[in-house]
Amino acid sequence: MAKILEDIRILDFTHVWFGPYCTMMLAELGAEVIKVEPPWGTIGRLGPGALFKQVSTTFYALNLNKKDISVDLKSEEGKSIIKELIKQSDVVVQNFVPGTLERLGFSYEVQKELNPKIIYAALSGFGQSGPYSKYASYAVIAEAMSGHTFSNARSIRGDGPPSSLAGAIGDIGPATFAAFAITAAIRHRDRTGEGQMVDINQTDTMIAFNTCSSVGHALWTDSGQTPPERRRSDDPTRIGGMYKVSDGWVQLMGARAKALESLKEALGVEELTNDMLKGHIEKMTRREAFKFLGDMGFPSAPVYEAHEAMDDPHLLDRGMWVKVSQPAVGEYRVPNFPAKFYKTPGEVVSGAPMLGQHTEEVLTTMLGYTTEQVKALEKEGKVVCWRE
Repeated sequence: MAKILEDIRILDFTHVWFGPYCTMMLAELGAEVIKVEPPWGTIGRLGPGALFKQVSTTFYALNLNKKDISVDLKSEEGKSIIKELIKQSDVVVQNFVPGTLERLGFSYEVQKELNPKIIYAALSGFGQSGPYSKYASYAVIAEAMSGHTFSNARSIRGDGPPSSLAGAIGDIGPATFAAFAITAAIRHRDRTGEGQMVDINQTDTMIAFNTCSSVGHALWTDSGQTPPERRRSDDPTRIGGMYKVSDGWVQLMGARAKALESLKEALGVEELTNDMLKGHIEKMTRREAFKFLGDMGFPSAPVYEAHEAMDDPHLLDRGMWVKVSQPAVGEYRVPNFPAKFYKTPGEVVSGAPMLGQHTEEVLTTMLGYTTEQVKALEKEGKVVCWRE
């Protein structure tokens, strides 16, 4: 079946989480993503995450569907290769500290001269301009500055110390927004023929994600009023929250009137307390409690470790896990593209690439190098080619 971005080629200079997740989503929609690494590999191959076969588990997770070339960007030969690839690409994506790619000789102005229709997506912690633009950043930094870290602590411990979010949301959220922004820029180019630079950063995006908190405060203060004090609800009779069951926990959210009436009928009571519900489900398993609460009409879920979701019958039925192959590790399971397109589905087809796995292919088929020329560059250390 046709893929939405199958006619798009992306030159990927990203590393760690933020950038690679963005380009992986575009690759799963059919774009040809060519990951560019130095001869020693990006830092994302070493972490974060435990090492498996000498490579970080996060690298295996965040670089699906990608080709990989390894080029010394500081050499004249390497620069020449990249310039030729820019001429033949639609999008360039990087998430270096601002100024890094420019110092290597690949500013937007240079890219635009090589390819006037190029879309240059510059991903960073604080943006390409502003007082903090040169500062390094990671997910937890954007989470802290946007209020998520503070709010997370209040939701757990009231007035306790700040607590970082789990799961690198400060990377994954901005990466999702970056993929959306790049796709929008492609749409603009489809209509007008114009390329452009797109500046996406973690902090701006995480602030936009926390809009309900900031706007809620501004509605009071911008009209000269004092916001009401925020209080946690500690009502012991309130139905909802975390419930201990025989093999872990279940999460219940929202006291829906119809569900409460169904629960009263099921328990044979006229007045319902939280302790009654706790007592009724505490000897159930997570899946038993989940089914019971779901059948009552409550939004609920078993609390899983991430790997437990890989065996959930609903997610298996939805096709949320697929197997991919990788030369060093063989087959492994990964999440499928989560949006289900009925005409142009996203698809995961290959595992994370080896360092330089496609260098020779790209140089010979796209740029017209001979095999002898590639081997000469390899011997000089200007490129790395992986061979079985």
